[in-house]
Amino acid sequence: MKSKLKIISWNVNGIRAVHKKGFIGFIKKEKPDILCLQEIKAVQSQFPDELFDLGYKVLVNSADKKGYSGVSTFIKNESYIVNMEFGNKRFDSEGRFIELTLGDFSLVNFYIPQGGRDKINVPYKLEIYEKLFSYIKKIKNKNIILIGDFNIAHQELDLARPKQNKNNTMFTQEERRQIDKLLELGFIDSFRQLNKNGESYTWWPYFADARNRNLGWRIDYAFISKAFSKHLKNAYILKEVRGSDHAPIVLEIN
Repeated sequence: MKSKLKIISWNVNGIRAVHKKGFIGFIKKEKPDILCLQEIKAVQSQFPDELFDLGYKVLVNSADKKGYSGVSTFIKNESYIVNMEFGNKRFDSEGRFIELTLGDFSLVNFYIPQGGRDKINVPYKLEIYEKLFSYIKKIKNKNIILIGDFNIAHQELDLARPKQNKNNTMFTQEERRQIDKLLELGFIDSFRQLNKNGESYTWWPYFADARNRNLGWRIDYAFISKAFSKHLKNAYILKEVRGSDHAPIVLEIN
């Protein structure tokens, strides 16, 4: 394992779509050691061939339903153990989870359900969080990174319009409480640990020119276990990178 690691996470909103918007150039420029993607909306055979020529092992967990959900992890390191079974039948059928064990630390690429505007899937979302809490207690490594799209804005400074959205999916008290629970389990929000200011978002709705007006939400996170926090070097958002309704997030660890 390298002494320094650069990990990038990005909800690409379709691997084939983002490929047409400079994805290869993005990877070549940023040079992540590990790249975690969410919402790939494809099976591995549908990935553009060029993605396999960049020096990464490409791991894919696709949804049973075509063109929906799915996650992928690109990794340069050859020594790892992979697990793609979270233990919830519906969640596993939607391809939302890849866990890598890399020596003395575990990396989980995670894509939590959004919940739906009508909140019809919020109970399912909360069920997944409860399963996550019990799952991470069973991970033997003390050094853990949970990274991906968690589909919750935790605090008021994590979205542009908190008052207007206080009863909306991704910002209800019940959902925000899930991030509280994660922190209570000893995890640290790496970005917030280093950046206390607001107006730093990772997702913008497609309507109302939201991205150009920065009417966004911070719903993508890199949580690190407290034992691992001494290795935290940097955490930031690549807000200028387009190609999806989400921006990539970066975690650098020593």
